[in-house]
Amino acid sequence: MKTQALVACVFYSAKYHRKLPLMKKKLSIIFILIILCGAIAYASIHPVLGRSPRGERLERMKATPTYYDGKFHNLSPTPQLTTKKSKFRTMFDFIFEKREGTKPEINIPTIKTDLKSLPNDSNILIWMGHSSYYLQLDGMKMLIDPVLYHAAPLSFVNKPFKNTSLYKAEDIPDIDYLIITHDHFDHLDHKAVKKLKNRISKVVCPLGVGEHFEYWGYQPEQLTELYWNEEGTLANDSKITCLPARHFSGRTFKRDQTLWASYMLETPSKTIYIGGDSGYDTHYKEIAGKFPEIDLALLENGQYNEDWRYIHHLPEDLIEVIKDLSPKSVFAGHNSRYALAKHPWNEPLEMVYQSAQENNLNLLTPIIGEKINLDEENSTTKWW
Repeated sequence: MKTQALVACVFYSAKYHRKLPLMKKKLSIIFILIILCGAIAYASIHPVLGRSPRGERLERMKATPTYYDGKFHNLSPTPQLTTKKSKFRTMFDFIFEKREGTKPEINIPTIKTDLKSLPNDSNILIWMGHSSYYLQLDGMKMLIDPVLYHAAPLSFVNKPFKNTSLYKAEDIPDIDYLIITHDHFDHLDHKAVKKLKNRISKVVCPLGVGEHFEYWGYQPEQLTELYWNEEGTLANDSKITCLPARHFSGRTFKRDQTLWASYMLETPSKTIYIGGDSGYDTHYKEIAGKFPEIDLALLENGQYNEDWRYIHHLPEDLIEVIKDLSPKSVFAGHNSRYALAKHPWNEPLEMVYQSAQENNLNLLTPIIGEKINLDEENSTTKWW
């Protein structure tokens, strides 16, 4: 219907265009072209945007304590922008401000591990760059926030760094559990999940995100949608608990229509925290109180800015998160594949490395695609 409305606007604008004075005709042409481009763009990317929750799913969302005023809210008041600048000025500065070092000048080192040849009984973590992970644990194969193709609704936006897009759908083995933390494009790749649809057994996602998956052809019985502090049962006496994060959601200009989350994955051999995207808040200490023995924490480290410090960790926040959770090992991702902020591309790695040295933290620093054996000691390697 929205596409039809845009086309109608173009039609009626053209119809009355000939009645306008010359200057207004020129402006009208520009206006028509803008609308036409918008109509074409919307029609071409519409499936990528997903679909807003409705029906029983929406009623379940409305019954939660953090859904009101037509959207989900964080536990603490969380302005998305923390600057005194206007939204327009902030966006203008972000788009046009040039800073050195946001992208690497040389290819980032990577190694492409053959995922299909890994022994089924091995406990393995492979970082795919940014916030995408392949995980084998206690006989289960999991994929976390896989972005294999596009981190934006249009393929030419948010292009990955050279040599960092190692994996495509055909490289991924059959997956027992696809785990999604929220519906942003750099965590939920429409093309990837469409191509993998017939090779994914179950999807675990925050409440509301299942609407996208059903729209893209997944069956309701494949979906486990969780609200904060709800548990999902997995195979092999394992479970996953949906936990709070301080962030936001949305694949269109209408935000927070679906929930965002972190997770605690508990299996017979490991307890792993999957942090997703989040700013710092008291929820980390509360999580640590419920889960005092965390073997590994996968945390966000990158794409930060003082202008949006409440929805992404600043470097000084990350060390506080690690202290709150007190995991045995830490991996700090959300970096080294895209430039979604204006800091130097390797600054997040250098900052967390220095903090790890100062605070005696067991920091994992694999290159993209490297196999990490979770049953062995893993050393810190400064590769950047």
